[in-house]
Amino acid sequence: MDLKGTQLVGRGSASAILEPAHVEGILHEALTPLSLDGKRVLVVIPDGTRTAPMPLLFRLLCDALTPRTQALDFLIALGTHPPMTEPAIERLVGLSAAERAKRYPNVRIFNHRYDDPESLRTFGTISEKETEVLTGGLLSREVPVRLNRLIGDYDDVILCGPVFPHEVAGFSGGAKYLFPGVAGPEIIDFSHWLGALCTSMATIGVRDTPVRRVIHRAAEFMPCEVLCLAMVLDGDRLHGVWFGAHQDAFVAASELSRELNVLRVPKPFRRVLSMPAERYDDLWTAAKAVYKTEPVIADDGEVIVYAPHLTEVSFTHGEWIDRVGYHVRDYFLAQWDRFRDMPWAILAHSTHVRGSGTYDAARSLELPRIRVTLATGIPEERCRRIGLGYRDPKSVDVAEFAGDPDALVVRHAGEKLYRLA
Repeated sequence: MDLKGTQLVGRGSASAILEPAHVEGILHEALTPLSLDGKRVLVVIPDGTRTAPMPLLFRLLCDALTPRTQALDFLIALGTHPPMTEPAIERLVGLSAAERAKRYPNVRIFNHRYDDPESLRTFGTISEKETEVLTGGLLSREVPVRLNRLIGDYDDVILCGPVFPHEVAGFSGGAKYLFPGVAGPEIIDFSHWLGALCTSMATIGVRDTPVRRVIHRAAEFMPCEVLCLAMVLDGDRLHGVWFGAHQDAFVAASELSRELNVLRVPKPFRRVLSMPAERYDDLWTAAKAVYKTEPVIADDGEVIVYAPHLTEVSFTHGEWIDRVGYHVRDYFLAQWDRFRDMPWAILAHSTHVRGSGTYDAARSLELPRIRVTLATGIPEERCRRIGLGYRDPKSVDVAEFAGDPDALVVRHAGEKLYRLA
């Protein structure tokens, strides 16, 4: 199958919602001419932290492809998130294990494990010289392109997931479901720290970024054909679906996402009450509530992450974050000898949450632009220790914030990006 000749099929509109019949029609039109008969196909899908109609897409893909393919399997793009349990997988795809065994007996679902060397394979290497060019001189390091070794067992890979503004890559989706979705730690650390060097404020909501260039270069090492089913949502309402070569589908979806998922406000706010959706079960994932609102917070303003259901900083990386804390980017750069050997993805998460700011090395004084306060189930002592503010969630009066003209209340925070008009 020659991807250069693969037609991009799809539709999308900020004003119209796609019904299941529309999605089925798009998939039928896109899949019918492809030479998938007798092939082994792997579908890479998001985990439960992403809004997407995965039960519908799982059923449509299985119904369309199981009669044609030699094998059809699914790999959950966890990045560094914890493996999904069977009950969580059942919620993700909308069918119990027993129902899947009855309807699609040969379809398997795998969790990615970024931290298991035996499950990874190196498919190529981006040279030191090339990373310097791709990053505009920000980083110069040889990067092995390590992925889940299952990738090598299939003839075709279909990347399936939503596109939203993203703090590291500019927009999520497309080949980002490979890197970091099913990648090894080296390129995860490299790409995330590159995003931190660029800063979230300069990256989020921008399609062409240094991180995206690295992602697309790494995807060129894929040993099989790579297609993409990209979608755009407003809340749980599906507004766009495109299927085609991964870059084409990503570009089409990012255009609609920029229109649908970026909200413009007329002025900065002194206070933002950002309420992440309950699908985020630790601060590592819920921190999108900070990333997506930072651009509209006034200097020395405050974002309060109001999420009483959160009791953990990170189920995967909590010990590292306890050691590092949350700091602005320049804090790390001024003391790079101290931090260079720590996981770069941890450092990147740290500075993305803390936001922009400066560091006066002569006075050992950190000067963040905004204040970040947690009104969660995470204890006050831990919040203070890792460098974030604390507020008792019981003291938060949402109505009081909503009535303050200098405050912004963001419900279901994490997917829409707020920008100044």
